[in-house]
Amino acid sequence: MNAFSRRGACPALSAPMQTGDGLLVRLNPVAGGLSPKSLIGLGESALRHGNGIMEVTARSSLQIRGLTSASARLLAMEVDALGIAVRTGVPVETGPLAGLDPQEIADPRPLAERIRAAFAEAGLAQRLGPKVSVIVDGGGQLAMDVVTADVRLAAVRMDAAIQWKMSIAGDGQSAKPLVIVEEDAARDIAIAILRMVAEKGREAHARDLTRRQLRSLASWRVLPPSVLPDISPSRGEIGGFVVGSSSAASEIGENRDQSAISPLEGEMSGRTEGGAVERLPVPARFPIGVFDLTAGTALGIGLPFGSMPAQKLIGLTQHALTLGAAEIRLAPQRALLFIGLSPTACHSLQQAATTLGFVTDAADPRTRIAACPGAPACASGRIATRDIAETIAAENRDLLDASVTLHISGCAKGCAHPAPAALTLVGGDNGAGLVVDGTAKALPAGYRPGYDAARGVGRIAAAIREARFRGETTAACLTRLGAAGVTELYRQE
Repeated sequence: MNAFSRRGACPALSAPMQTGDGLLVRLNPVAGGLSPKSLIGLGESALRHGNGIMEVTARSSLQIRGLTSASARLLAMEVDALGIAVRTGVPVETGPLAGLDPQEIADPRPLAERIRAAFAEAGLAQRLGPKVSVIVDGGGQLAMDVVTADVRLAAVRMDAAIQWKMSIAGDGQSAKPLVIVEEDAARDIAIAILRMVAEKGREAHARDLTRRQLRSLASWRVLPPSVLPDISPSRGEIGGFVVGSSSAASEIGENRDQSAISPLEGEMSGRTEGGAVERLPVPARFPIGVFDLTAGTALGIGLPFGSMPAQKLIGLTQHALTLGAAEIRLAPQRALLFIGLSPTACHSLQQAATTLGFVTDAADPRTRIAACPGAPACASGRIATRDIAETIAAENRDLLDASVTLHISGCAKGCAHPAPAALTLVGGDNGAGLVVDGTAKALPAGYRPGYDAARGVGRIAAAIREARFRGETTAACLTRLGAAGVTELYRQE
């Protein structure tokens, strides 16, 4: 087994990462899913060798916590004995219903496998950093829009053909569009992007590529403007590079101020009717609930805050096995998809999951909270994050609408949610600090005792109930109240 991986690296089975509650390993099954018996076996291994906590991450990886250097080796041996092959190298991710969804535009798995093979042949594994990733999205009921990646390939229909829209450095809303190509070119461009990133070193990402490099990639293949998809400069979809031919690239964006010509809103839509129309981002569907498949149905069940005791996960999976579940897939946003159930079996499993404390409703307020293990599970945790989160979710359901994320972090590392959140509670020497519209690494503007943090958030929620306009989101109301006002509400005794 390799030396422990540093923080920020990917804690693979062969390189566990040191955390506040011991070593952590992360598993990504090569097959894309697990049999019920395999997941039960993993849960039993987690009980024997870890602290009994299992997690599903926001990017649909399975994590086992609380290992020691000796027990991590035993866990690796048992994973091998279970016949679970795990992925290594740059993750090339597909949607959780890939190949099963009647609504998907294309099955993304063949292209993803071709990219993996080309990546291995190019020998890039040791030259790229651990956080570089690729997404191949076939669309459908559970698209991968919420997951960020260095390289994104999304299936689009062009008359009778399937093409792949390529973009870089972001999620489905923020990634910069590059070009639309057929499958062969999509594979080649994806590898070219990874080569360019590798040349910049192991800390580099696609966002670090130069405009000249991006223009060279965009000139790989050109589609006529009449079939370009809806893209808009005001949503950040057209940046400092052009989707077009190499000759166009030499004329646009190559002047002295290095600015590109930005088309007016709606002019790149490929449609002439309607003109400029305000288009708001469509929230991605949570992978929770019943989903119709090409054959049968699937039931999505969430793990509260991405974590569950292994014993409860074993119990749920054993029940799913008796109901005929054939496969369990890991889903983004911290969920499991039980594949191959009848509608009646879905209902039975859903009831069992609710009883065990899993998330069975996509509107459950716990889906809007990111909370690390915290104290006492993690030695770095200064506040009982999960207890605080459960209290806030139970008492302030109306505060946690789709416009906000509440982050509760046991310490300033912010493991559960590195990105900014509308409200962040962070444990420290002075108790539970509040950061408004920032990350756990920011200096809190106000504190209260950790045991009383939920009451402070309750005061904010009460003020929002009183001040909110009809139809106003929580995020908009927080903005009107202002960071100073929100902090004062939190601090009040």
